[in-house]
Amino acid sequence: MLSWIAYHILIYPASLLPLPIMYLFTDFFYLLLITVIPYRRAVVRANIENSFPDKTTKEKRLIERKFYRHLTDLLAEGAKNLSISEKQLRRRFKVSNPEIMDELYEKGKNVLLVSGHYNNWEWLITGQNLLFKHQAVGIGMPLSNGLWDKKLNARRSRFGMKVIHAKIVHDFFKSNKDRVATLILADQSPGDSKKCYWMDFLNQKTGVVFGPELLAHQYQQAIVFFHIEQTKRGHYTMHLETITESPKEMKWGEITEKHTKMLEEVIKNRPEQWIWSHKRWKRDVPENLNELREQQKSKFEERFGS
Repeated sequence: MLSWIAYHILIYPASLLPLPIMYLFTDFFYLLLITVIPYRRAVVRANIENSFPDKTTKEKRLIERKFYRHLTDLLAEGAKNLSISEKQLRRRFKVSNPEIMDELYEKGKNVLLVSGHYNNWEWLITGQNLLFKHQAVGIGMPLSNGLWDKKLNARRSRFGMKVIHAKIVHDFFKSNKDRVATLILADQSPGDSKKCYWMDFLNQKTGVVFGPELLAHQYQQAIVFFHIEQTKRGHYTMHLETITESPKEMKWGEITEKHTKMLEEVIKNRPEQWIWSHKRWKRDVPENLNELREQQKSKFEERFGS
């Protein structure tokens, strides 16, 4: 009942307000976050400290404050995402080089669009099917709250995005007949420290989900990295860069190394626009990491070739 009230009486009606009005509320919320309500400040501060050991304390605190400002803007834009019109979404979210996807479509290539939680990914989820010729697909895990899961996925898919459960990904790709572009935000903490790919990322040994690389090799999908640039408040441009059209030509780990390092460079350029409040490094590095990597590589090459 509380979830129903929160959605229908508070959140959705608020989303109908003009975005500049919504920013007034989140401006006030920003002040609360940096003074009265230190939302995950210990996590945010530790992540920034560990990622930028060479920066001064003043520089790191500036990133922190800018992050909280950015986070509150994302809250307003995330709420707006529930009701934003197609016209407004097209005006506020653009692609700088859509010809990359057009060419892959003409070649009959399915695509994995890979990046991280940087800038406004929610507007991309909702608008992806408007941006490219490929059928838009999103992979996700259901929310624990059934009402919110149903409502959010319904709003995300209203312009044609297909949201599929992570557990049925292989069934979907095996039966799919459309040319699809599957959106994957690959910077989340992996579920199993022994099944992920371990590498250096933001000055730390980091477990990276290996799913995009496995899917690319198994179904021979092109890999396109993207990053979202904020051009001004409430306006974004998506930039695309092809990593490979032929995954079979890539060795074990190359795809994962490539898209993760590309994301790292984007974050270093404008660090405040990444989600520092996420517990990204909560997995412990396996003690037998070298042995684990050899096992992973051997299994990969046995399955897909060297």
